[in-house]
Amino acid sequence: MISHRDSNAQRIAALDERAEALKLKRGMGIADARAMHPSIDVVEADPEADRRLLEGLADWCDRYTPLVAIDGEDGLFLDVTGCTHLFGGERAMQDEILTRFFQQGFDVRAGLASTPGAAWAAARFHGDRIVAGGEEEALLSPLPLSALRIAPETRASLESVGLRTAGAVMAAPRAPLARRFGATLLLRLDQALGRLDEAVSPRLPVAPLSVERHLAEPIVLTDDIERLVSRLAVALKADLERRGEGARALALLLFRVDGVVSRIAVGTSRPMREPQLIRKLFHERLTALEQAIDAGFGFDLVRLSVLSVAAFDMLQGDLTGERSDDDADIALFADRVRARLGEAAVLKPVVVESHLPERAVAAVPFAEAPQRRMPPKPDRTAPPMTIFPPERPIRLFRSPEPIEVPATEIPEGPPMNFRWRRALYRVARAEGPERIAAEWWRQLPGEQEAPTRDYYRIEDSEGRRYWLYRQGLYSSASQAAPRWFMHGVFA
Repeated sequence: MISHRDSNAQRIAALDERAEALKLKRGMGIADARAMHPSIDVVEADPEADRRLLEGLADWCDRYTPLVAIDGEDGLFLDVTGCTHLFGGERAMQDEILTRFFQQGFDVRAGLASTPGAAWAAARFHGDRIVAGGEEEALLSPLPLSALRIAPETRASLESVGLRTAGAVMAAPRAPLARRFGATLLLRLDQALGRLDEAVSPRLPVAPLSVERHLAEPIVLTDDIERLVSRLAVALKADLERRGEGARALALLLFRVDGVVSRIAVGTSRPMREPQLIRKLFHERLTALEQAIDAGFGFDLVRLSVLSVAAFDMLQGDLTGERSDDDADIALFADRVRARLGEAAVLKPVVVESHLPERAVAAVPFAEAPQRRMPPKPDRTAPPMTIFPPERPIRLFRSPEPIEVPATEIPEGPPMNFRWRRALYRVARAEGPERIAAEWWRQLPGEQEAPTRDYYRIEDSEGRRYWLYRQGLYSSASQAAPRWFMHGVFA
């Protein structure tokens, strides 16, 4: 017997058949139940564990249909439209579900109907029934009002006026029912009878493409799983070619014989549909998760799904029939590293619209970085125009390092020498300044404006080149004294 706290009192939340035989009921106080039967076993409810168990059962039901939804705290909705013939028909499919749940230690009830409302009523009030199309009214008529999935207060109001069954509600005039008990009552009734459509919202997004293999003999070894991935990827390739698309995200679902489901996902930085490349990605992922995946008594169903697709651009080969795509090789290498070590393992620098050097480049995950595109053809009718971008050092420090500048030729000029990391450097040549002001449009209200920077390219007496700047101006009386920083070094 399961108990839960309700209004500072422990009450019965659920009980088995033996407890029901002792005349115990849900909602009864635990103290009263113990007074009647002192030897009963009571276990405290754990809603979070119950939720995880229900989600695990929903994962296992994906073997029958991808449209699985959770119904309340103890139910599941399965939209099996178009799936029953794969299991030998409706009766064979329902019997298999009930049998396999029983083998896992669960006492379940199931109902199958053309509407979710009728299936819900058949499962909870009959236990094992298949309702043919058009028999929904005959099913619901003798059942209590709770079979209509209405609120307890609405049910109590209906019973107070003598309407105690669903058939009585169906026989009553609709307009007075709507005025007195609300539109939800008629909505539930019409949904159960099929007059209004009721969609089952799956808990997980439905993959646009999936292929699977049912195995007579469960597999355990990783090598067997990889070989099966290759075969499934071959079947996926034909579907992707027909659609002119490639996979950007794939998921491998491994259904264990005892009900546990393992989901393994990989992403690609480019649309992909080559089976060998897909196998390489899952090889890296399976290797990384080898210790985390428990095969148990083996997997009897393996499914490969495409979660996201994109247009697949064909690459033109050269005259020899060969083609060279260095970017594709780099993308495959990055995808394999990400599959083994995670999304944050490979980052790509991306140019950002900012004239501040430390903000001009951002490191983003490789898959999210924009792909390089061919530059537009030049407009030969336009006059020639040459623009040289400012020279930047090869190595830019993550954070500028302070330096000491004892003297300058003029107050706003370059330094004559400077001390950096306890070493003194004498300036032989200097070029600049390149003035960069603060980005005032990004400044928060009340935030002090950042000082202006004057950048110089410096060469010391030994030929080494540096990129340093002065923060602040000597002529500004409103700011503190200027400071010097080292921001990068040239080759």
